[in-house]
Amino acid sequence: MIQVENVTKKYGQRVAVDRLNFTVNRGEILGFLGPNGAGKSTTMNIITGYLSATEGSVKLDGHDILEQPQEVKRQIGYMPELPPLYPEMTVRDYLSFVCDIKGVARSRRKENMERSMEMTKITDVQGRLIKNLSKGYKQRVGIGQAMIGTPPVLILDEPTIGLDPQQIIETRNLIRALGKEHTIILSSHILPEVQAVCSRVLIINRGKIVASDTAENLARGMTGDNKLNLRVAGGEQESLAVARGVGNVVKAACIGSKEPGTVDLVVEARRDIDVRRDVFQAFARGNLPLLMMKSMDLTLEEIFLNLITDEKEGS
Repeated sequence: MIQVENVTKKYGQRVAVDRLNFTVNRGEILGFLGPNGAGKSTTMNIITGYLSATEGSVKLDGHDILEQPQEVKRQIGYMPELPPLYPEMTVRDYLSFVCDIKGVARSRRKENMERSMEMTKITDVQGRLIKNLSKGYKQRVGIGQAMIGTPPVLILDEPTIGLDPQQIIETRNLIRALGKEHTIILSSHILPEVQAVCSRVLIINRGKIVASDTAENLARGMTGDNKLNLRVAGGEQESLAVARGVGNVVKAACIGSKEPGTVDLVVEARRDIDVRRDVFQAFARGNLPLLMMKSMDLTLEEIFLNLITDEKEGS
């Protein structure tokens, strides 16, 4: 869908983006991460055609952003960190204005606007001035304008910044829903948000890619472990005996009890082997209910900090 090949951006002697190469597949939600100044916004601006690369190319479905800019831009909806809103306009007038800019046919305008407002849940404020809206509603309007024209690609830069927890949950659900019909690049500093909605993460630092994979694979690759945390309704010895009897389990240990009548275990399996079903079935056969089973992977915050720290130490 999107191919970024050897993209470099220089400002004088400063290299903001250094030979980036990555692909975003159709229907994927890609989390685009990095510390401040890493080159995230510059890269997204190059993909959208807002900035030109010093070297390299960006292609969308085979169309080069420099050679066929109108064709590429028609397929991208972009919400920058500060949404381009006009506060003196009503929401509906603003979306109509965006339809004009994007060249949406009049026969499709009403359908486009209503779909955008319905998806972002701003239909009830369509007659209000944008300046009188809350921060959360302004963010929704920003996402709504990116959806006008039904572009196959959405690029969202910090869509949840400044929102309260309830608004963040609503925006997360919206992005998940949009991911069913759109390819999405999502940049955010709220890392649990990225982990919750993105199928893959790409981390850059100092203009270079330092990691690209699912959060689970990155965690497994960094720790080299394949561990599960279990909470079993049963005694320590019988629970350990069942765990140690599961095929491909190499180690099991008790780490205490946090609820009456239960025991917590750490079970380590052979690398790259998923033993969750076998563990569940073994405890079911042993009449020992599993009250909890979760992976002990690193969180996305831990992965991010480890990678960034490694980069600094290696420089």
